[in-house]
Amino acid sequence: MVIILWVVLAPLVLGVLALGLYFLKAIVQGTIEGLRSDPEAEAAAEEVAARVAALGLRPPARQNTELPAPHEPALTVALAAAKAGDWQPAATLLDGTAAQRDWERRSHFCEQLADLAAEDDAWLLSWEAARPDDPAAALVRARSTVLLAWKIRGAKRASSTTHEQFEGFRRTLLRARDEHTRAAALAPEGDPVPYVAEIWTALGLGHPHEEMHRIWKEITSRAPHHYEAHFSAMQFWCAKWRGSEALARAFGVRAAAEAPAGSLLSVFPLIAHFEHDDSDSADVDRTPEMFATVDAILADVAAADPGHPRLAEVRHLLAYYLYLQERWDEALEQFRLVDGHVGAFLPWRYRGNAAEEFCRMRDECVANGSGA
Repeated sequence: MVIILWVVLAPLVLGVLALGLYFLKAIVQGTIEGLRSDPEAEAAAEEVAARVAALGLRPPARQNTELPAPHEPALTVALAAAKAGDWQPAATLLDGTAAQRDWERRSHFCEQLADLAAEDDAWLLSWEAARPDDPAAALVRARSTVLLAWKIRGAKRASSTTHEQFEGFRRTLLRARDEHTRAAALAPEGDPVPYVAEIWTALGLGHPHEEMHRIWKEITSRAPHHYEAHFSAMQFWCAKWRGSEALARAFGVRAAAEAPAGSLLSVFPLIAHFEHDDSDSADVDRTPEMFATVDAILADVAAADPGHPRLAEVRHLLAYYLYLQERWDEALEQFRLVDGHVGAFLPWRYRGNAAEEFCRMRDECVANGSGA
């Protein structure tokens, strides 16, 4: 009886399902076609695309996702030479920063060279063999070991990191600690850079706050407003690492309050906010306090040396928050100044597709700005 009933009803049930799927498909296709055929939406999109092109802004496919800004020519030369096995341009570059006491560039150049050495250090080994006690070579070696340790660990959460990765990470950081001690002993007077990457060693090894305070005293006694040192320290004080939201925010406020105009340290309250903001609404970014914070960064950026090696990084974050505050023209100006490079750690490295997100927000500023 059941079999007979199924034989009778099955065609009817299947027919109803097929009819339902047909109408569902028709509704979806009709909706899509309706969107596609909206002449006003199409015209508006074409107008924005034309204005973006007229401004010379680049599409996602033409955005550099590795760097926040182009390298300085001398650094480009030094990196290319090092890849070819020639260490001398790198040595000349870093020697120049020591002679000029330009600790910001020394730190930035060292980071880029060390990242290369963490992948292949043949050129650095040649440098060390030729100049065994060269302060710059010792600095690059120590920094490259820290970067190598983090590459061994990987970027995944602790729950997805293997025991072998953690062991390799720890062993390599312990070696880096000794190398930083040597780099500091060889460093020219007043050089804070050997201590900056030591922050990442302390962070990775889980050193107590007292150790961080010791490192910080070494840095600030030499360069109290060093940008990269503050960025590294902010990571240490964040809740995701060795601090808390309260400690990170306090650090950011203090850094901004004590810094001179043009140092770019006014960005650190914003970084502390970014690192601890888990809301899904932009309302928290549009408070009077947040508007004042962004205004302070705008003034700081205007006062900064145009050649400051961290200026582009600050512009990227500034563009993002100006966009969230719907300050379209001000945001577009910052987007325009960094267009072509979306490799800034904040905010784009936190995005699934940095180039797409950058261009989407930038183009929205074009659509809504005063030229709209």
